[in-house]
Amino acid sequence: MADTTEIRSMTVLPAIREDIVLRTEDGLELVGELALPASGEVRATLITLHPLPTHGGFMDSHVFRKAAWRLPHLADVAVIRFNTRGTTSPRGTSDGQFEEGVGEAADARAAVDFAVARGLPNRWLVGWSFGTEVALMHGSDLDVEGAILLSPPLHRAKDADLERWAATGKPVTALVPEHDDFLQPDEARERFAPLTQLELVPVEDAKHLWVGEAYVRIVLDAIVERVAPDRAPLPTAVASDVVQ
Repeated sequence: MADTTEIRSMTVLPAIREDIVLRTEDGLELVGELALPASGEVRATLITLHPLPTHGGFMDSHVFRKAAWRLPHLADVAVIRFNTRGTTSPRGTSDGQFEEGVGEAADARAAVDFAVARGLPNRWLVGWSFGTEVALMHGSDLDVEGAILLSPPLHRAKDADLERWAATGKPVTALVPEHDDFLQPDEARERFAPLTQLELVPVEDAKHLWVGEAYVRIVLDAIVERVAPDRAPLPTAVASDVVQ
């Protein structure tokens, strides 16, 4: 029997990783990465929208980094990560400046257009915190199957944005931490009422930033359950010879 290794916080699994540049309709270049399954089979594509860049959010925010490290291998899921306008990470700095979720509409469109142009199937927006605002405000008319929201604060997205998503009938799931700093499950149920098809998933004991391997696994399992359900739940260990 092959030796196995537990998947830990810093485990990196095989994938085809490509530095990419997204070009927006207003002439900006956004730096990012595409992580593809080494198997060549793509069951789903995650287009990630990171937390607030003015408070440390970027394409390497830990849940999205770990999604890119794990999901191509474990679930045949492609992961697109990128820095929205004006955001810096080790990959580089995207053109432009932070625009409070307004100009970022073009960033989201550029990412989806990139995925479409590359022929990546079963596309989903996955927003975290500020990224959920971008998804809710601007994602309903994009060429995606639906959206998954992590720690949505509902600071910028309004009822009209939720109603536009409701009108599409596309599935939307919100993972809401029990101890979120901005929006907790009971209030979220009320605030999200206009988005009639929303699946709200309260996560016991969790906080806004999903710190801790246990919470990362909950999030990644929930994502895969919705975009590639036959690959959920994810394994917690892999053959030792595949760990990079």
